[in-house]
Amino acid sequence: MKNLLRISVVSICVLGLLGAPCAFARNKDVLALQAQVQQMQEMMVAMQQANDERYATMHQLLQSTSQSIDKIGGEVDAMQKAVQDQQGKQADSLQQLSGQMQSMNDSLDELRARLDKIDKQLSNVQSQQQSLAPGQPAPAAVDGSQPPGAAAAMTPGAATPTTSAQPPPPTAPPVNQLYQSAGSDYNAAKYNLASQEFGDVIKFYPQSEQAGNSQFYLGEIDYRSGNYANAIKNYDAVLTQYPGSSKAATAQLRKGESELKLDQRQPGIQDLRTVIYRYPQTPEAMQARSKLNGMGVRIYVKPSAARE
Repeated sequence: MKNLLRISVVSICVLGLLGAPCAFARNKDVLALQAQVQQMQEMMVAMQQANDERYATMHQLLQSTSQSIDKIGGEVDAMQKAVQDQQGKQADSLQQLSGQMQSMNDSLDELRARLDKIDKQLSNVQSQQQSLAPGQPAPAAVDGSQPPGAAAAMTPGAATPTTSAQPPPPTAPPVNQLYQSAGSDYNAAKYNLASQEFGDVIKFYPQSEQAGNSQFYLGEIDYRSGNYANAIKNYDAVLTQYPGSSKAATAQLRKGESELKLDQRQPGIQDLRTVIYRYPQTPEAMQARSKLNGMGVRIYVKPSAARE
């Protein structure tokens, strides 16, 4: 019995000694797993912190970039506004300069008309003085014969003729006088009377230089009165019937402006480009460039397009 008890106790001890290493091994694995889990948690915390820092940095960069974009956008808007204001001022200055030059041209035309009138009066006075000179022979006819009454006047004792042939009265005043009167009425804003007088210049003296100028001023009267359709017709008449007129560049410019007033955008742009191409060194060309720039239109134009 004692031997059996001893054998049982020894068996229990052996079994206990055999089971102890297994339990110890399991505890070691658990501790290792716990350490790995702890390490992974620490890594996740570190990664979260790094992500938070990166997010904060990117958010700050986005805010800074957005502020910079807003600032640049504001500066661009301010620059565009300044450029538009400058172009507007330049256009006004060019318009004023063009008006002043036009007034100077009008004054020069009026002075020329006055000089021509004075020259004609001097010629008439000289002719009268020559006709009153003593012993002056009577003028011969075109065929060499004496005009009627000349022989009697040259024959001693012949009676002096009481009447002489007179040329038919002119149907209109001299061109310079008529043009000068029309210009004076135009400058005085008497547009109805000026239109009639300019029309008479074109009617009675269609081949004169004043005829082209008169056609232009008919367009100016319509333009100032807001009758842009008729203004275009008159300006076009200057360009087609009097292409060598000193008013051609201004007529081309005014035609384009009149078309823009009537919302005829493409013809207006085409005529403004034509001014730049045909009259590049004139104030009208500068004014056309400023107008197109203000409209945001490309100025360059091919020669073939300008001639169309």
